Amino acid sequence: MRTPLVPTARLLALLAILAVLALLIASTAPGAWVVAPAAGAALLVLMVLDYALAGRLHSIDITADADAEVGRPAAINVSAHIDRAAAAPAPEAALGFDPRLGDGGTASCALGPSSAKGLFAATAKIVPTRRGTGSLTGLWLRWTGPLGLAARQAYRPLDLPIRVWPDLSPVRSPVLQNFLRDAQFGIVARRIRGEGTQFEALAEYQPGMDRRRIDWKASARHTALYARENEAERDNQIVFAMDCGQAMCEPIDGLPRIDRAISAALLASYVALKGGDKVALFGFAEKPLLMTPFAADARAFHRLQVAAAELEYSPREPNFTLALATLTAKLRRRSLIVLFSDFADPTSAELMVESVERLVRHHLVIFVTMEDRELQGLTEREPDNLADIAVAVSADGLARQRALVLQRLRALGVDVIEAPHEAIGYRLIDLYLKTKRAEAVG
Repeated sequence: MRTPLVPTARLLALLAILAVLALLIASTAPGAWVVAPAAGAALLVLMVLDYALAGRLHSIDITADADAEVGRPAAINVSAHIDRAAAAPAPEAALGFDPRLGDGGTASCALGPSSAKGLFAATAKIVPTRRGTGSLTGLWLRWTGPLGLAARQAYRPLDLPIRVWPDLSPVRSPVLQNFLRDAQFGIVARRIRGEGTQFEALAEYQPGMDRRRIDWKASARHTALYARENEAERDNQIVFAMDCGQAMCEPIDGLPRIDRAISAALLASYVALKGGDKVALFGFAEKPLLMTPFAADARAFHRLQVAAAELEYSPREPNFTLALATLTAKLRRRSLIVLFSDFADPTSAELMVESVERLVRHHLVIFVTMEDRELQGLTEREPDNLADIAVAVSADGLARQRALVLQRLRALGVDVIEAPHEAIGYRLIDLYLKTKRAEAVG
């Protein structure tokens, strides 16, 4: 493989020093002018020699997983076979890729020697910032000779696609798996006897039981006290409605809010499927984007993951009126609707509240939003000048408007979750289980 000669920074620095020395010699000892050209020629000879000692590239390989998750590190393995001097510095590799695979669209790493002679390898880490399919576009390899005066450089064009999925690390976490193992519905779905609404069986009344559960007719027939045991409510319909509009595409801690919301929704949907309920995903922006069929089993969780990966990032304001009216028309029975959204101005907030008000007439609604840490920081920061005071006053006004909107939603009977993005998934699970125990959906 042909590798062009590239001067190094060390060579350029030596040439600059040599030029200064040449000026000094010319001004102090003009008769010795030949020393400078001779030194320059010797330096160029050393550069060519160093280029030859750098070694020849025989092969270069790159491997990467076909799938990655947004916000989670993904590994890209680079290896090269080079015949080179042992004292030479380690080769360096640089990758170019679609910006959705990482900030800046570039990543670099130094290749270290492996067990095989002449084989150098390294693993570069990228952190995807958006869902979808991105590609690795090119690989540059650069290595120098033992003197560090000349470098060889090779370029290999790439077309290596990587699909970026929603982040499922909370679903795989040991904390959640232990919770599901210990929870009342467990990993294996089974009939649960408790204080639900569906009659399961009669049992002889024992001291400590709720007296309201006594079945007086059955007790009269058997001349003994019998209590009703009901099956805990299952088979509820739960819809996770995702706002994909402009406000939800704003980043929070390096990732768009919509990706944080999708991760929390998938976490809660996995728990709901394990609990025997049905789950669907609904996405909207200026118009409805998708509505999945209801998944009724944890084995169908992958379908929700695929649908969530296809949700688009929309730069437009969401149309709550059209979206929630469409969702209401698709639901044939009372359901639990979990709405992930955010708002930046009073007008869009007013339209959202009006649409939610119509929704709560027939369904149970949970509204989930992420705390605006930037707004809170602007409000609490000590001002240094009049401009800082103006910013703090404006931020405080927006925070008050936000609190007022959430208060109006609560007044409508909507359960509101406002928490940091890393906590909304677990807060949502707690509220879902509380709602399920209260038999509030069916």
